[in-house]
Amino acid sequence: MRSDPTGSGSGGPDPVALSAGSGPPSSPGLNEHAHGVAADDLVRARKQLLDGRSRSRRLDTSALRQALVDLHEFWLTTKGSELGITADSGFAIVAVGGLGRRELLPYSDLDLVLLHDDMDPEVVGAVADRLWYPLWDAHIKLDHSVRTVPQALQVAASDLTAAMGMLEARHIAGDAELTNLLIGGVRRQWRTGIRSRFDELVEMTQARWSRSGEIAHRAEPDVKNGRGGLRDVQLLDALAIAQLTDAHASLGPDTPGGGLKSAHARLLDVRTELHRVAGRARDQVRAQDADEIGAALRIGDRFDLARVLSDSARTIGYSVDVGLRTAANGLPRRGLSRLRRVPVRRPLDEGVVQHAGEVVLARDAKPSKDPGLIVRVAAAAAQTGMPIGASTLGRLSDSAPELREPWPREALADLLVLLGSGPRMAAVVEALDRTGLWGRLLPEWGAVRDLPPRDAVHTWTVDRHLVETAVQASAFTTRVTRPDLLVLGALLHDIGKGRGGDHSIVGAELATQIGNRLGLWPSDVSVLSAMVRYHLLLPDTATRRDLDDPATVQMVADALGHDVLLLELLYALAEADSLATGPGVWGDWKASLIGELVRRCRLVMAGEALPVPDPIDPEHAALAEAGGVHVMLGPAEGQHTYTVTVIAPDVPGLLSDAAGVLALHSLRVLAASVGSHEGSAVNTFTVSPRFGAPPQAGLLRQELIRATAGELDLVTMLAEKDRIATEEQALELGVTAVPVQYAQAPPRIIWFETAVEGQVIVELRTEDRVGLLCRLAAELELHGADVRWAKVATLGNSVVDSFCLNLGAGDSRVTREDLESAILSVVPAPPPPKKDGEEGSAAG
Repeated sequence: MRSDPTGSGSGGPDPVALSAGSGPPSSPGLNEHAHGVAADDLVRARKQLLDGRSRSRRLDTSALRQALVDLHEFWLTTKGSELGITADSGFAIVAVGGLGRRELLPYSDLDLVLLHDDMDPEVVGAVADRLWYPLWDAHIKLDHSVRTVPQALQVAASDLTAAMGMLEARHIAGDAELTNLLIGGVRRQWRTGIRSRFDELVEMTQARWSRSGEIAHRAEPDVKNGRGGLRDVQLLDALAIAQLTDAHASLGPDTPGGGLKSAHARLLDVRTELHRVAGRARDQVRAQDADEIGAALRIGDRFDLARVLSDSARTIGYSVDVGLRTAANGLPRRGLSRLRRVPVRRPLDEGVVQHAGEVVLARDAKPSKDPGLIVRVAAAAAQTGMPIGASTLGRLSDSAPELREPWPREALADLLVLLGSGPRMAAVVEALDRTGLWGRLLPEWGAVRDLPPRDAVHTWTVDRHLVETAVQASAFTTRVTRPDLLVLGALLHDIGKGRGGDHSIVGAELATQIGNRLGLWPSDVSVLSAMVRYHLLLPDTATRRDLDDPATVQMVADALGHDVLLLELLYALAEADSLATGPGVWGDWKASLIGELVRRCRLVMAGEALPVPDPIDPEHAALAEAGGVHVMLGPAEGQHTYTVTVIAPDVPGLLSDAAGVLALHSLRVLAASVGSHEGSAVNTFTVSPRFGAPPQAGLLRQELIRATAGELDLVTMLAEKDRIATEEQALELGVTAVPVQYAQAPPRIIWFETAVEGQVIVELRTEDRVGLLCRLAAELELHGADVRWAKVATLGNSVVDSFCLNLGAGDSRVTREDLESAILSVVPAPPPPKKDGEEGSAAG
């Protein structure tokens, strides 16, 4: 009876070979018996190691794995010596899998390769039989193969799974030179062939993730094959052997998860204890075993264990993301991106650039002297959809100081850009969190990080649920007058969990603390705190109380202080919270009940206030009376914020020209107040340069005069600037077409009547884009609407723009329908309609 000297098998000998019945020939060093003695001594020793009846003799998981490795190595070396597998025998026993990694678990398969130096097949078969049969006869699970080095290399070249297994090979007994030839050959082959195999490796990894799910958010996770599991650590090792990455992301011991090494060790401990508890090989942590595993590892109950698993898996998952991205960047580019031999560094914001498909720091950036750099980098990543470079995260983690309290205005604006970016936000927050930066921005986050939900209806851990709620809320920002408070409230609504007591009450206190730190106005802090305090009021009341009872509606109105703004924010938050909880939590029945409750509450509350113009500064009024064109630029409240005041004859197109000149010079309009006095327009803009210093006021004045004279086609110039930037971004990302960026929320237009005949106020709520104010004003003026005054507010990604318009009279009167069509033609495209069965969130 012989094993196939070139084949591989698992679990036992081939039955056809058994029926042949021929014994092995005589050979030096071989036992006289065909099979040798069964490995009963090995079985007894393994059983003794796993005997946990005596706590004093019970090995911890790390010691148990090492003891199992030592035991099997001792048995194999002893058996090899008995069979004549020595240094000059032409045979070598090589371990792969758990034994090769020195991570042998209680019920892991034994993965072995018997190498030979092209020996006589009869001799090879006899040696293989006498090595394998004792293990089979003792019912030890065995994955085995018998090959020469060239045969093994040929298998590794054609089978990706086999190649990755051989990358972990380790010499056990016999001719070490054979093992070295195998290990060296496989690794050289892996390094030289990785360029052609990388796509297959990524596809195989993603297929495994699709089958096994994400460990961090599974009730019964697969700690070996799931995303963030032990297979992913092996993937990183394989990429490191290919010299495409160092296998360790920029994660220090103080970051959540304690770095990749600690996360790996924790998952190994859990899987080891899982084997011991189950009494068999098992990779999935079942709910009925979780308490026992947690207790054995001194972690706590099943909820504590789930938190540890989530923490470890997310650390490994982040490391894999960085590793795959770094590896991909190290390979030749394909498609249009290969036309760019040297990736350019395109500025995105102050101290932030785009390079090689990542958001990185500019060469002159000084993280130690720029506290707001963290949120600027995060906002840029969320806006572009590009990941933050691992080295950038490392530098920020090492050097960036904490933001002073209260935060500068521009830092809050950048945070709001991040929170309003929709599904792109999730990956950015995850990267910040795994590197310790998110906790530096929000110290209160630590209590909810990786906190498992207490009921099965929740899909995510508490921290990820908060992020997902903000993702959902970003699609509702045009429903409310304060989109900034909506996304902040979404992010913080469950921040009080994990601390004991009523999480709504605890969270409201924390929201006040956070709001003050962020630099919100006291009135906004009160609204934010009330959102957290009452975020369950509408769904609980609508589904559990009688809405036909006037006392029910009055109770809700009184609890909210008859605040219409708070009511509309809670309405949008209730839907976002439900959608982020899990499938089926938000439906037509729940939506109709809450909608009816909100409608009745509005009837007993005060109406919404009409937008009004800002007063004109007396100094500006004096300049307006003097006439001429004046452009003034000076610092505003923030470090990178400026005020630009334009005073010029009030002629059609002035607002569009002024806004266009600012946009052309990469000045983002954060707020604007547009008015007139004595025949002159008085337009005040609060702006922030996207990078660098703002231009001189004299240059802005000169270009404004040229624009009003018709020498500059600002709308066309802005469109060309936008097109070039978008195409460069597509090229950096390696895509063959220009990506279409949809707004997270559909635009909303609201009309208000005024006491003046022919005059109305239109409010636009939409997502910001480069030159939006210029385009809007140009369209309004093109269609004959005279802008009497305007107020513009940019709140993160969202804008709330109010225009007081004179629509004219008689046949020359412009219609609202025409104006709505004109306005919608320049705002960012709304998201495409969802297909049947499509879930609300696309964040991964």
